[in-house]
Amino acid sequence: MGEWRMVPLEWFLILSAILFSIGAYGIMIERNGLKVLMCLEILLNSANINLAAFSRENLMGQEFALFSIAIAAAEVAVGLALLIMLFRYMDTIDLEKFDLLRW
Repeated sequence: MGEWRMVPLEWFLILSAILFSIGAYGIMIERNGLKVLMCLEILLNSANINLAAFSRENLMGQEFALFSIAIAAAEVAVGLALLIMLFRYMDTIDLEKFDLLRW
C-alpha cells in the first residue's frame, strides 16, 4: 500500500503523547486566549494522529479523524469570535481578567 506502514506504531504513539503533553501543559499554564486555543488544537491533533495510526487495517479511524478536524475548525471559529467580542468589551484577551460570567 504505502511506505508509511513501515513506521512502527509506537513512534506514532510517542509523537501523539508528546503533542498531548504540550497541549495539556499549555492549556493549564497559559493565560492568553489565543495560546489556549492553539494548545487545544494541538490536543485535537494528537488525538487525530492516534486515530489515523490505529486505522491501519480499515479506514474507520481516518474517517473519525476527518470528522474531528471539521469539528476543530468550527471550534476555532467560535473561539476566535468569542475572543474578538471579549477584546472589544474588555480590551484584553487575558483569560484571568474575564469575570463576566460570574455571579
